[in-house]
Amino acid sequence: MKTTSNLAILESLDAMDTAQKERVLHYIREIFQKEPPRRARLRRQQAMEQIRKALHPGQALRAPLF
Repeated sequence: MKTTSNLAILESLDAMDTAQKERVLHYIREIFQKEPPRRARLRRQQAMEQIRKALHPGQALRAPLF
């Protein structure tokens, strides 16, 4: 299942133009800036939630994979 998720992420990245890829990269860099561990964990969870929603917009939310 994890491999399927990875492939879906790669396919969605391939479909993006350069400007969209830059925005995604900027967003990810913001997530990993130094923050208190609890806040950083919360931001990573929120980011993963948004990525899941973007990859599967019609599906109901599932339990986190991490």
